[in-house]
Amino acid sequence: MGHLIVRTRRATDLDRCVEALRAVHHADAYPLNWPADPHGWLTPPRLLRAWIVDGPGGAVAGHVAVQRLPGTPDSPAPARHAELSRLYVTPAARRQSVASALVSHVRSWAAERGYDLTLNVTDDRRSAAVAFYEASGWQHSHTTDADWTTPDRRPVRLRHYILDRRDT
Repeated sequence: MGHLIVRTRRATDLDRCVEALRAVHHADAYPLNWPADPHGWLTPPRLLRAWIVDGPGGAVAGHVAVQRLPGTPDSPAPARHAELSRLYVTPAARRQSVASALVSHVRSWAAERGYDLTLNVTDDRRSAAVAFYEASGWQHSHTTDADWTTPDRRPVRLRHYILDRRDT
């Protein structure tokens, strides 16, 4: 793909982002459950910012978002924490450093704003996502049960990761 340019996602990009997400879902079952409203899934209520890498022919090669962490009813989320989410790279754009470029961009963005980053991923230690995050400095902090299930109603475990802004 040559030199990768990470740019802020615009509302006009959403249809292309959904097309890319559909290709990823068919290849890798990510997201595990296809959302009833994929546009809404890509634009969660706590969204702070989203970015994409454009691919050949105007296609989206990769996507990432950052969102505020939810607070609990009795305490708000810490202001200096945000969650990296909705990271995906299309099968056609793999092995071209798209995910690394997107995560690096998020790390810089978060560091400039004083955020520590978190993320979670389904608990499969053999997955490419787990290998990618652990190789790029993310620290596994704990594992929990998700509040959702697989398409065939099996429970889902989530691996939670942290990245301290001092590690960027």
